[in-house]
Amino acid sequence: MPFVTVASQRLEYRRTGIARPGRPTLVFLHEGLGSVAMWRAFPARVARATRLSAVVYSRRGYGKSEPLDGARTLRYMHDEAERVLPAFLHLLAIDRPILVGHSDGGSIALIYAAVATQPPLGVVTLAAHVLVEDLSVASIAEAKDKFLTTDVRTKLARHHADVDSVFWGWNRIWLSPEFRAWNIEEYLPRVACPVLAIQGEEDEYGTIEQMRRIGEKVPDAELLMLPDCRHSAHKDQPDAVIEAIARFVERVRA
Repeated sequence: MPFVTVASQRLEYRRTGIARPGRPTLVFLHEGLGSVAMWRAFPARVARATRLSAVVYSRRGYGKSEPLDGARTLRYMHDEAERVLPAFLHLLAIDRPILVGHSDGGSIALIYAAVATQPPLGVVTLAAHVLVEDLSVASIAEAKDKFLTTDVRTKLARHHADVDSVFWGWNRIWLSPEFRAWNIEEYLPRVACPVLAIQGEEDEYGTIEQMRRIGEKVPDAELLMLPDCRHSAHKDQPDAVIEAIARFVERVRA
């Protein structure tokens, strides 16, 4: 796995697909407990379906990237979108990517698309959060119980060098009273590119209200709700997600 140092952080990343001149690059942004490895074969499948190259990276503290040297802040998604992601794209010479973000990664993609000097060509969100809901907090509290009482910790440890830092860094922020006020709706009208927002009808971390607000406030938003699908649409309904992304890519490239 190659590494790159951006914004004083050593991050693992992976390229897949074949880069073609004049074609955009897909950049995958993982969820709150994710990493390069946890995307598995999905980025490669999307790259083949769209005939694009793809780049995946683990944020600081995740996967094999540089460990955290302190607690995450309540603005950790803003920090990633405003400081780290732009530096990462610049260093890898990725101009106007199509961002594909899952959960926290989707929120980061939306913030970036609103504040970037050069907006991305498009954004695909998978179960992105734009506000904190009671359902989100309840499910994250349940995740804490599972981490302490089941084999969840062992499974996550296969993908992260410091699994406790990963889990507690995410869990404690989302369960903190201060984080209940977290909301990125003010950014949505400033998203300067088309957005494809995908969410499962049985998403355990967010209700349809997340999609409704994206649809109402993003200037160019396409919404897709998937049946028989929970929080990880790319795992529960990969074929439907890949087909939708392929159509979206053709639209934004045209």
